[in-house]
Amino acid sequence: MEGPLERIEKEYGTLSTLQKILLSTDGSVTSLLEAIEGEEVTIRTLSQKVVPADTKTAEELEIRPGDQVNHRIVELRNSRTREVLIYAISDTPLERLEPGFRSDLMRADIPIGRILKKHAIESRREISLMGVRGSDARISRIFGIALNDPVLFRKYRIIRQGKPFISIEEVFPDCSFRMGAGVLVSAPSRLHLGLIDLNGSLGRIDGGIGITLSLPLTVITAEQSPDLVISGGTPPSARRAGDTAHMVLSSLGMCGGARIHIRAVPPGHVGLGSGTALSLAVARALCELYGMPVPVRDLAVMTGRGGTSGIGTAAFESGGLIVDGGHSFGQGKEKQEYRPSSASGGIRPAQVITRHDFPDDWQILLVIPEHDTPVSGAMETDIFRESCPVPVEEVREICHEVMMRLLPGIAEQDLDLFGAAVNRIQEIGFKRIERERQPHTIQELPSFLCEAGAACAGMSSFGPAVYAITDSALAGLEAAARDLLGENRAVVFRTRADNHGAIVRHL
Repeated sequence: MEGPLERIEKEYGTLSTLQKILLSTDGSVTSLLEAIEGEEVTIRTLSQKVVPADTKTAEELEIRPGDQVNHRIVELRNSRTREVLIYAISDTPLERLEPGFRSDLMRADIPIGRILKKHAIESRREISLMGVRGSDARISRIFGIALNDPVLFRKYRIIRQGKPFISIEEVFPDCSFRMGAGVLVSAPSRLHLGLIDLNGSLGRIDGGIGITLSLPLTVITAEQSPDLVISGGTPPSARRAGDTAHMVLSSLGMCGGARIHIRAVPPGHVGLGSGTALSLAVARALCELYGMPVPVRDLAVMTGRGGTSGIGTAAFESGGLIVDGGHSFGQGKEKQEYRPSSASGGIRPAQVITRHDFPDDWQILLVIPEHDTPVSGAMETDIFRESCPVPVEEVREICHEVMMRLLPGIAEQDLDLFGAAVNRIQEIGFKRIERERQPHTIQELPSFLCEAGAACAGMSSFGPAVYAITDSALAGLEAAARDLLGENRAVVFRTRADNHGAIVRHL
């Protein structure tokens, strides 16, 4: 007899083993996801409220229409990558809840399976429906997929003492959990603290200082395919992934294509190096799929990254705090003009001259204000041309700060010494020029965060992302950032440094 999984495959196409398990399991979905991901799964509650049951909900739960139910909408996320794994909607009749269970449920961010286990509630799951449908606007936004892209769903009830206890619907994209001959690449973001020398009087320019971030991450999966197919992400990130894949496939003579899904990607043009992370992740994934070991620096040249700063490439390769030595400058040298990385194609990333693990107990607050005019492309190139060379005296001071305060501060884990260097570098050289291009509120935010207790704060690259570093609690800094920004929209979250670089996992 044909079952629901067979009907889906007959009408839609082959499901992976993991997809079949997720659709048909009668156990804890949270525990299953943690086994699949190898990471803790957390809950992010999008909505929770007590509502009267409509006719359909009342029928599912075998209660009267109008009875009170707890209506909860959540995302199940990988705790490390923050990738949304499953979107779930649940309805629970309040009259069937003991006080302790109800209290835990109303606390929001606890998986239902863990609540059931905590209260030793014996129950069973009864699947009523599973299938495939097109994603709506909300699902598309949550998972970063196109409108009407296929999503898999199932509906089931948790039965206790012979009565429906909870009704749940779970949804995930068709492109998720397709484990097989594929690869997953997880790439860190980076903070760019500043360029060292845009004067060039010693015959070298550029040079960068950066910190690798554990969050936000760029996460992609890829599997071999006759054609190149890109899914997930935003339209700009999908275009970048496609362009990068075409370049790599062509440059390395790979016979075939790939099905690449962007599972997570930070916003572009905010100062976190998301373009470099995505390009290198795609390039590395293709090399893994086709068994072609290519050094990261060569992949950076191939994909047009790292022509000014080597920080993004080094963050992908090794993580940590990085200082690179820039490029030779002058007639017949690596660079003849002052240009950003986006306009320096074909130039190898700068060599790393020192790299240190960033202390684990130094926390980082990241603030990304919404900004209508990001600095990129031709605008960025014009700024380099108009503002360089910078005064050699300021370049010398930056070098002094790096050698005598920033690097000793890292080596000795002296946050005050390190922070003093970061704060001063924000005020001089090309970093001063970068900050002057931002709205007044963003210019003032680093100083405001230092006054609120941060050891140091600054703007990453051309911004608008602003960071603050401390070895104490971040709550006060987060509150200070929100106070200054007021009604201005911003993403504010806590992160730490990453000391290992990109992770590659075969699926």
